[in-house]
Parts: sequence; C-alpha cells; structure tokens
Amino acid sequence: MERIKHDLRLSEAISPFGVGAIVDIRGESLIAPDTSWWDKRFTPEISCERLTARLGSGALRQPPTHASRSAKDTPSLPYWRFPAWRFCERCDKLSKLTGKKKGKWSNTCDCGGLLVPMRYVAICEEGSHIQDIPWFQWAHRGRAASLNEAVRFCRDYKSLRFRKLANRGEGLAALIIKCHGCGNSRTLAELVTKRALQRDGIRCAGRQPWEPESSVKKPCPHELIAVQRGATGNYIAERISALDIPEERPQSAETADRIRGHVYFEKVVTDNGGPQAEMVAGWIAEELGVTSEDVLAVARGEETEADGMLLDLKDGEWAAFLKKLDGGRDSTGSDFVVDGRRLQGVAGPQSLLSRIRGIGQVRRVREVRALRGFRRHSVEASKINVDLGPDQWRWPTYPAIELFGEGIFLRFDEERLAAWEAQPEVQARAGILKKRRTDSSWAERLDVPEPRYVALHTLSHLLIRRLAFASGYASASLQERIYANSDRTDRTAGILIYTAAGDAQGTLGGLVRLGAPDKLVPLLVAALDDADCCSNDPVCIESDRQGASQLNLSACHGCSLVSETSCETANRLLDRQLVLGGSDVTGLLEDVLTEVRRPG
Repeated sequence: MERIKHDLRLSEAISPFGVGAIVDIRGESLIAPDTSWWDKRFTPEISCERLTARLGSGALRQPPTHASRSAKDTPSLPYWRFPAWRFCERCDKLSKLTGKKKGKWSNTCDCGGLLVPMRYVAICEEGSHIQDIPWFQWAHRGRAASLNEAVRFCRDYKSLRFRKLANRGEGLAALIIKCHGCGNSRTLAELVTKRALQRDGIRCAGRQPWEPESSVKKPCPHELIAVQRGATGNYIAERISALDIPEERPQSAETADRIRGHVYFEKVVTDNGGPQAEMVAGWIAEELGVTSEDVLAVARGEETEADGMLLDLKDGEWAAFLKKLDGGRDSTGSDFVVDGRRLQGVAGPQSLLSRIRGIGQVRRVREVRALRGFRRHSVEASKINVDLGPDQWRWPTYPAIELFGEGIFLRFDEERLAAWEAQPEVQARAGILKKRRTDSSWAERLDVPEPRYVALHTLSHLLIRRLAFASGYASASLQERIYANSDRTDRTAGILIYTAAGDAQGTLGGLVRLGAPDKLVPLLVAALDDADCCSNDPVCIESDRQGASQLNLSACHGCSLVSETSCETANRLLDRQLVLGGSDVTGLLEDVLTEVRRPG
C-alpha cells in the first residue's frame, strides 16, 4: 500500500470525506473504507452518553490527529484508490492500476505520462453500491459488437484508448473509448442513456470497492447507472449530533412524580374515575398548583410519553436549557455554561418582548457529531453502515468528533405562540408543507412542519443572516437547533444558534456578547426588517412553491436561505409569511415592524 501524505481537517473525516466518500487528493481519486479498517490504537474513543444511548451499542471514535507536519509513522486513515481505471494524459492509454516500479506504486504510465482517474463510475440505484465501470467489457458491446465476431472475442487488453475528437464539439459525443486491437469504439454519450449498463450486461457487484468479493452473500438485483465521479448524489451522509449537556427530566415528568407522591393519590386511583376521585383530584391539584385533569391523567396512566424515557435528544436539551434560564448567572465551570437573562427593563418593541420568555447566553457548549451511515443516488436507497466488519452488529465503531463553542438560546412564550398557531389560516398555511413533506422522500429526515416550527425555523435563518454581520463569524460557521413541538406534554418553543469548532474559533465570544438582551433585541428587529423586503419580491412573498421538493413557501436566497451546513433541514420548511404575515395569514411577529415604524 502506498502512503500518500495529505492532511484533512478533522471535521472533513465525518463529512464530506467520511466513510464511503470519494476524495480527490493530488491528482488521485480515493475512497474512504469503513471503520473496521481503522487502527483502533490511534483513534481515541469519545464519550457522550446521550448520543451513545441514541445510537445503541457501539463506540464513538475520533479520527487520528497530529499537531505538526506528518511523518512516516504519523497515525493516519486508510483510503483506497477508486476508480481503479485510469487513462494516460499523454498517450491516452486506458488501464487499471499499474504495478510497482522499484518497489513503489506508481501513478505514471509506461510513457511517463500522468495517469488520470476516469470521470465516470457505476452506482446501484437502490442498493447504495458503487463500482468501476468495466471499460474493456463496455467498449466491446453495442451495435457493432453484435455484428462483428472479431469485436466480441477481442482479448487485446492493452490496446484500449480514451480520446477526445476535436471535430465533435465539447459534449460526451466527442469522448470515445476505442480498442485498437479490434477497431471498435463507443462514445460516452451511449453510457448515460437509460438502462445503458443493463443492456450491456453489466450487473451490480453488491459491495463497496474496499470489500472483498467473498463478502457478497447474494447478488444485488438492482440496476446500475453511470454517473460522474464527483456528483453530489454519490454520497449522502447520515449524521447525528448531540449537545453534551446534563440530561434533565421534563417538567411534566417531575410534576407526575409529585402527584404520585401525594398522600391522597391512592384514593384517586382506587375510585377509578368516580365522583370521589374528581373531588380528591381537586384537593391535590389545589395543593400542588396543577389542574385536576393533570391529576386524573396520571391516575389513568396517561401522563407524558416522555416519562421515564426521552423521546428525542432535543427533549433532554430543552429541559436542561429551561433549568439554566431559571438559574441566572452560571458559575459551574462545566462543558455546559449558560447565563439565564430576563427582559425586564430592556428597551424595544413590546410586541416582540412580550413573545420572548427568556434569553440564554451560552458561554460554553460541547457538541459531539457522529456519522451513522451513508446512501448513494437518493435518500430512498439502502443505508450502508459505517462499520461493515465482523463486529458491526455487536459493537460497531462510529466516526465522531467533539467540538466546543458558544451560542444564543431564545425561549418564546408558549401561550402567545399557541394562540397564534390555533388560527385556521395559520394551520392551513403550514398544512401545505405538511402534505408535501408526507409525499416527499425526505419525510423521515424532516421535522413535522407545524406552524411554530416553520415560524421559528425561518426566524432562526433571518437571525443567522444578521448575526453574520455583527458577530465576527461567517454565516457558514453558525449552526441552528430548533425546539418547536406541540405534540409533547412539555411543549417546546425555542431557538439555539451556536458555533462549534475543534479549535479556538468556537470560543471567541462574538455570539455570547450579542446574546445580551440589550444587543439581541435590536438584532432581532433588524433581522425582521431585512426580511420585510426581498430582492425577489413580489414573486417570493407570494410564492408557495420554492426550494427542493417545493418544501419552502415564501423563502429564497434573497431573504431566508443560509448555508446548508448551518440548517438542520438543509434549507427546507421555511416561510416568511408565517413570521411577517401575508395577505391571507397572520405572522407570528407581524406587528413588530408596525410598532417600530410608528411615528413618535
């Protein structure tokens, strides 16, 4: 194996150059094998109980790092050459990997020319497999091969050439594969036609390039298609991240425990919904500061689904943030430091201040990101695990990185939010996205676009765009986390905007400083003012069909979209009208700009 010295950023080993991805390095095309090929001695294990619990059994391991220039014995990750077929840029000879020259692998042709990887590879439409196109076999197929016996039985493997014909323009028709042994030639235009590889008898090998042929237990029945080596659809990573925070129980779970611990609770259970149960439930409710319905629900066993088990990573994060907001100045010195701030005495439009319950200045937060697997060609294709070794079902290894950063947390008033989203026109507007999400292949990867989620998600984007001007961070380095679910007993309504990096960039203090209420409120107003007029209006504001799979309504690059790496839904489920209002719908913050612009 040849050792190519090339540095990648630590985060790039997760995405975009994680397990199964193709990366171009120094004129060569390489692919990253699964984690069973990693040397565990040089991949330290990362601890994050919340994320490990979500993934199930297995270990989170960080790719090896080094502080100075790489040397011969520097720990590294293995990569395989892919595709194996290459052509000489000098003599056009097309061949597979060459052997060793003077004991070393060579990337040069016999004529001395540099070998260039072929630009097309074959991908399985549904199985997420990828393989080389067998160019010799393909070159001896087609219409001419069926008529010429010399073409069908040609074995002159060293006479294949890849050339460009100057008299055929710049398209694929000008690129030909020709065998000088039998004289047959084909253009690459024939390669990309529908079911081209299927007609030529080329089948899916049912494995990844680094897997041995013996790993295939049964043949893959799906068709192959030819795609460009660098196409974005060749690698669709499935990542998951968690904030490393103390896991807190939801308030409803703690309330249920208090109700069960009351001395009269057994009487409510014993009466089983009778008149005495309602009377005793009223006593308990009055004493504990809850409602009678809450007491009776606990007695019937209908308390929150999250009791005893958090349904999602965000549930625990939301509960932890609420506890920090109530705690004021945070002096714990842990990896999760949040100063809770109130808005009393802060100058600003009351229509905005009345909708915000609290602000958290996140001085320090630790995030762990892991790669779960990947797909190829489409999100509906089979998922390939990051560990394909013998321990993949018992104790798999997940590539992961830890990052430290800072951020701003905003909690919104639940009562006002619930009253707004109960309006029929608001529900109808969000219902457009709900239906499209259900019909989309992205359904399982996206949150349910209920009105509060779409509005807070859009507001998060508007604030990220404004923070990019004031925080000192580029917008691509800012991340979001939306807490907006009404189908829980503990309803969530908040936004976290943060930056996290594996170096000092995440601790510069630019976001924390702007998280002070007297600075954040003007930034929110400015963000709303920016979005009030889009350069694509009136087309944008009147639209309800924008973005990938039409999963955006009134939102475009001129007003609401940010870097896809910053958005947790890849710039989907956005609508300015649910924030600023429109002709038929009332926006969540519709009256803020009206109040600000009012004379006097």
